[in-house]
Amino acid sequence: MNFVLDSNMSEGDFIQACIKNESWAQQRLYEEYYSSLLPVCLRYADDENEALDILHDGFIKVFKNISKYKIGTSMSAWIKRVIVNTAIDGYRKKVRRRTDDIDNVYDVFDLDPDVVSTLSAEEIVKALQTLSPAYRTVFNMYVIEGYSHREIGNELGITESTSRSNLVKARTKLKALVSRF
Repeated sequence: MNFVLDSNMSEGDFIQACIKNESWAQQRLYEEYYSSLLPVCLRYADDENEALDILHDGFIKVFKNISKYKIGTSMSAWIKRVIVNTAIDGYRKKVRRRTDDIDNVYDVFDLDPDVVSTLSAEEIVKALQTLSPAYRTVFNMYVIEGYSHREIGNELGITESTSRSNLVKARTKLKALVSRF
């Protein structure tokens, strides 16, 4: 757990309070992680309202499944995984497997780090939000979250080559957007 508990409360006691749906404990957990998880949701969403929906749906899942959290492990990592999976679930519902599949995948290139370093976090998020949901989700899962193309394919129900293709197209579009700045 990353935040400080009262001296007379253990992590186990706090988790038990969350399991019992005690609002003070749930509120404390929500407020502690809200600001660090909203940017994660923004990377997957079309806009701030959709990001808030993902975040709120994710916290509902956190509170429903808090009994599965293993005391002594990283609570922030566990919650982030629940939130990312919620975003991926939202993508699955929103997009009916409308992706482009190509036989030949071209070499993946990186954006010029000097150009990216001149952008603010807000500009980068806005650029990501202009991508189609398919491209944005694959880009986030591969580049930000560290999933392999095989894992992305399994999670989204697409082929590995489609995942690679979507990543190439996402990077191409982002490069064009970034070069305008």
